[in-house]
Amino acid sequence: MDPRLRARDARPRAVELAARGPAHGPNPQVGAVLLDRDGRVLGEGWHRGAGTAHAEVAALAAARAAGHDVAGATAVVTLEPCDTTGRTGPCTRALLEAGVARVVHAVADPSPAGGGAARLRTAGVEVESGLLDDAVEDQLEVWLTSVRRGTPWVTLKMATTLDGRVAAQDGTSRWITSAESRAHAHGVRARVDAIAVGTGTVLADDPALTVRSAEDRAADHQPLRVVLGDRAVPAGARLRGEGGELVQVPGHDPARAVALLAGRQVRHVLVEGGPTVAAAFLRAGLVDEVHAYLAPALLGDGPAAVGPLGIATIAQALRLRTVDVHRLGPDVLVVARPTQPHLEV
Repeated sequence: MDPRLRARDARPRAVELAARGPAHGPNPQVGAVLLDRDGRVLGEGWHRGAGTAHAEVAALAAARAAGHDVAGATAVVTLEPCDTTGRTGPCTRALLEAGVARVVHAVADPSPAGGGAARLRTAGVEVESGLLDDAVEDQLEVWLTSVRRGTPWVTLKMATTLDGRVAAQDGTSRWITSAESRAHAHGVRARVDAIAVGTGTVLADDPALTVRSAEDRAADHQPLRVVLGDRAVPAGARLRGEGGELVQVPGHDPARAVALLAGRQVRHVLVEGGPTVAAAFLRAGLVDEVHAYLAPALLGDGPAAVGPLGIATIAQALRLRTVDVHRLGPDVLVVARPTQPHLEV
């Protein structure tokens, strides 16, 4: 990287740095670049996850380790610096104690940790906001949406044949999609905080709901494993083995499950349940995005991907907007979002 990186170029660089942090967890991905008065880079940092130094503090530490004086520096940050004490101290205090004279950030922090911009201005720091806000809004869409509305972002996953079947007539379903699709799905699991299924899926498929690497090794991050329903998870089920914490939610109300997970600071839930659970989340208007893995196969019979939605005519169809399409080996992944929050039935 050019050591004389100008302030305007530091903004996309901060977004790049932010992407190095984990997408999962209660905290957002944040990147920071410190510049001297001539626009030279003094230090860079990003947030490595809950309990670790925030991006601004990491950048300050990098600058000091390099022997740089940060007094009078400009901090370019993707998110408004925090102003509360949690596992770490407030970034506003760290910036003020370091003598930073100017802070440029893209998006205001909507969480209880927000308010840092006002604190810095009161202390005499020049603060500028709204720069590259679209890029950061895209990067932090899941986290920002979850914090702003108080409930997790919900991704509904479906793996089907071209005729929409999730299993054959005899109940067999492994494997409808290819190894490439399954590897991609594990990559999605690695970015979420919880995976939700119903007891029907647990009893029929005995899923582990873990994150595995391409070498079939368990990943460091394992999401919560959430089961909706009143039937007990069998003592010998793989869900009781190694992996994320098992959370059982009695009943079949997805809103109750989402509220419970929100209380645990879950920002992103991946729903991998069968047709019944998929329909419940869709009927409740809780799905933000659908990941539909389509295999070039036909079964002609067997359960459909989604259970009854109460739709009687095509005019009532739940319409979605395609936002992306990926080729995964022989399969295709369609990423789509509902165009209305609730079914009009």
